[in-house]
This record gives sequence, C-alpha cells and structure tokens, in this order.
Amino acid sequence: MFIPFWAVCVICCQMFQSQNLVTDDVAVVEGEIAVISCRVKNNDDSVIQLLNPNRQTIYFRDVRPLKDARFQLVNFSDNELRVSLSNVTLSDEGRYVCQLYTDPPQEAYADITVLIPPGNPIIESRERQVIEGNETEMTCTAMGSKPAATIRWMKGDKELQGKSKVEQTYDRMFTVTSQLTFTVTKEDDGVPVVCSVDHPAVKDLQAQTYLVVHYKPEVKIVVEFPDGLPREGQNMELSCQAKGKPHPQRINWVKLDDDLPSHALITGADLYIENLNKTYNGTYRCFAVNSVGESYDDYILYVYDSRAGEGAPRAVDHAVIGGVVAVVVFAMLCLLIILGRYFARHKGTYFTHEAKGADDAADADTAIINAEGGHNNSDEKKEYYI
Repeated sequence: MFIPFWAVCVICCQMFQSQNLVTDDVAVVEGEIAVISCRVKNNDDSVIQLLNPNRQTIYFRDVRPLKDARFQLVNFSDNELRVSLSNVTLSDEGRYVCQLYTDPPQEAYADITVLIPPGNPIIESRERQVIEGNETEMTCTAMGSKPAATIRWMKGDKELQGKSKVEQTYDRMFTVTSQLTFTVTKEDDGVPVVCSVDHPAVKDLQAQTYLVVHYKPEVKIVVEFPDGLPREGQNMELSCQAKGKPHPQRINWVKLDDDLPSHALITGADLYIENLNKTYNGTYRCFAVNSVGESYDDYILYVYDSRAGEGAPRAVDHAVIGGVVAVVVFAMLCLLIILGRYFARHKGTYFTHEAKGADDAADADTAIINAEGGHNNSDEKKEYYI
C-alpha cells in the first residue's frame, strides 16, 4: 500500500511531539497526596495545561480554573507544570492529561491509581482446643482493600499454604479470605500461628493466635534411691514423672502379675519400698490418665545379694592372669611342635666315623672291613650324643 510523503511526515512529527511531552503514572494511598508532573523537553513558548479525566482544565499555565482547592501548584516553568492533589479519594482515580499547545497539540497521559489498604486481618478458628493427631481449621480475612491483598500463613518459623478466595464488592473493593487446614501435634501447643497480609498500601499488617493442643500424658520412672545396684536390705524410692495437657488426673502404681509388696508405700506419684529382698523382683508399672488418654512406663526390679558388686576388681585380676597363662602355654606348645618337626626332618642323616666308606662296599662284610680303622680302633673312637 502506498503512503503519501506528507502522511509520513505527519506521523513522524506526532511521534517526535509525543516524545517531547512526558509524564509519569502515579500510585497513591487513599487520603495521601498525589503529584502530577507535565514536562517538556524542548519548549518553544507553547502553553502547558493539565486536564482531569473528564477533560476539565485543572491548570492553564499557572492559573487554576477548576474550583477544587485540593489541587495546588507546586512548580511552573517553560519546561514543567507540576501539580499536587491532596486527600486523594477513590473518585480521583483515572487518566489525567498533560497538554502542550502546539500545532497539532501534544498530549501525554498520567494514570492515577488509588490504593486502599485492607482493614486489620481477623483470624477465626474452628475450635479453641485441639487434640493431638486431629486436624484444625483456621480462616483469615482481609476486608476492603484495593487492589486485592495477599495472605500468608506462618506456624512458628514454618510457612504453611492456605487456600485463598477473592470477592469484589460493589464499591470496587476486594475482600480476601484464606483457609488453613493442618494436623496438630503436641509440639504445636503454645506455638503462634500468624496471618500476614501483603498489600502495596501497607506493611507489617498481621494477626496471630496461639494453638492450644491437648495430649495424653508422657510418663517416665526415675529411681530416686539407692544409687547403683539395688541390694537386699536397702530401701528404694521410684518417682513417676508424668506431664500432659490437661495435667494427669490420676497416677497409680501396679506390679505386673502380682500384688505390690506389703512394705510398699505410695505417696502421690512416688513408690517407696522398704527392706528389699528377692521376692520383690518383677516389673513395676506407673500409669497416668487425663481426659485425652492413658500412658505408662515400666521399671524392672532385680534385687542383688547384699555383697553384690564386692570383689569385682579381684575377678578382673584373675581374668587377666588366666589370659596371660593361656598365652604362655600356647607359645610353649607352638615351640614344642616346631622342635619336633625339626628333629623329625633330620632323623637318619647322621653318620659315625666308622661308617665312612661303607657306601661303596659290595656287601656287609666288605663294608665292615673297609670301614676306617676297622674293629681295631673301635675302642679309641667314641661317639657322644646329647
């Protein structure tokens, strides 16, 4: 398609003109001050004016035709017209026009966006108290904001994911509700759950609640005395330490498969047994009960002789001596075996002087005759064996 040269010139001229007049978009919190700046890069004494979204003149040069005292002149020069708008409301939102009287006129647009912070968030819980292992549900609501807020959840130092729902009201506001569901443990008791609201108009907006978790007792048996091995004739005290929420309502002691000894005395959570003997051996159980459930811990009692543990160092010495004797015996046996094998290997290879030359004899008689010295010297040559 053919475009006339004059049309190209008009388009280029408009592009140049639009770049010559500039402004910026403005985001302002409701009730605060918005500042609109119309700036000219190269002005040839043309008139600058500012129009509202209804294209009514707010300022013509440094004159304000519009009867709205909230608009005030901040700066006027050949290259800038800067105007402030105080106490901004939602009705002030829209597109404002910077206009430069040239031929043709130039325009630039500044969009004012009014931010409305939400009200304080509200946390609601399905129940005030939760039993460990059960699920709990919480909701956090941030009402009347623009734009819509974002809600985040924290349990202690851990972030949890909720499900958010956004609703727009008739006055162009937004209400956001986030629902959080999770399973609680006894470690969650007293932990804060925080609902944080993120919004460009406000910082650090949050609400929090504390978890109240009920859990069955935790039980542990502690030996108060005696120290070390329980021996006949000694006294013993066992303490049943139980904690839970709510606090255990009942703590009791039993002996499995038998009755408690006649000398046993229960005082609160403690079991006291006098004059131990071996008939008291067995498993002693402490159990605690609250509204959530029941738990227990066991202690196995084994009563030793009154002298149990004495002479233990002596037994260790005997063991050491026995080990040393075993090593010595083993070494001697190894030496005897080596010597026996040595003598067995050299048996029959020893010749006396009388046998020298006997290997070449034809028969036994010749061998005797040829033997060095014969029988004549047999009395002079003696052999000694060790």
